[in-house]
This record gives sequence, structure tokens and C-alpha cells, in this order.
Amino acid sequence: MPSTLIGKRVAILATHGFEPSELLRPRAALDAEGAITQVISPEKGSIRGWTGTEFGDGVPVDLQLADARAAEFDALLLPGGVISPDKLRVISEAVEFVHAFFSEGKPVGAICHGLQLLIEADVVCGRKLTSVKAIRTDLINAGARWSDEPVVTDQGLVTSRTPADIPHFIRKLIEEIGEGVHSESGGRRG
Repeated sequence: MPSTLIGKRVAILATHGFEPSELLRPRAALDAEGAITQVISPEKGSIRGWTGTEFGDGVPVDLQLADARAAEFDALLLPGGVISPDKLRVISEAVEFVHAFFSEGKPVGAICHGLQLLIEADVVCGRKLTSVKAIRTDLINAGARWSDEPVVTDQGLVTSRTPADIPHFIRKLIEEIGEGVHSESGGRRG
């Protein structure tokens, strides 16, 4: 059976301090399904993942955030890691980029601390989702319905807790990207 992701463009928003497994494993799976993935970052050149106690290998940046347009992509992937999402959530262009995917009803996958960007983009109120327990209260305070499950899907939004959940996350993310635009996934802001 041919893949439903052939030619689908997926933006991966990250910066220094991303969790390597949460970027590299989903990216490899999406690429294997025929998607065209691009790492988008406010940084030039490459970004380095955080391996728990130190920065690890670099990943090339395909497109700088200033040049990225959500309209040119079919879906968005937000890898976690404690450092990357925390840096991105204070960059207005990053928050607006994330929000644009929800405004257009496009699939979004977020794992671990990557959901912090969803809070800043004001798109979690009323949604069922999951995350690493460290940001559970933040999500609930933002109006989300939090659940402790390996993966939760809500109108094109796919969320997972930790690297242990990546196989579940990948399966659902591929399914949601294959389905395309979800008409009821818009964010709260205008």
C-alpha cells in the first residue's frame, strides 16, 4: 500500500537543547513514509541536542524561522527537551508560527516539553492531551484536559509524554498527517 505522506511537507521547530530522540526518530519515520521534513530554527547552521548532561551532535537547520511560513507546510512537529521549547516559547515568531498551524487546521505533533509552545500559542484550552508530568499543571491551568497516556489525539493534535512513547507517537502522527487538515482544530486567538 503506498504511503499517504508522499510529498507532504513537515516543519520541525527546534533550537539548541532539543531531545535528540524526539526529533530524530519521528523525522526518520516521516521521511521513510515519503514526507519532506525540514528543521526550522531561529539559529543558522545547525542546532545541538541535549543528551542529559551535555550538548550532543548537531542537526543541520534547513530553514531559518524568519523565512518559514506555515502556509508552505502540511504539518508541524514540536520535539521536546527541557531547553529548546523553553527558549522558543519566548520568541514571538516561533509562537506565531505554531499558532498558524492551528488556525489552518493542520496536524501538529508535540511530545514531552514541546507542549510548552502550545500553551504560549494559546491553543490548548478544551483539548484533551498528554505530556511529561513536569508541565501537567501548566497545561491544566491553560485549560487543557490532561490525561496520562502514551499518546492522545484531538482533532489533528498528537501529543505524547516521553521518549518511551515515541512508537505510539509516530504511528498516530503519520495517521493524522495522512488525514490532512482538520476543520475544528483552530486556536483560540483571532
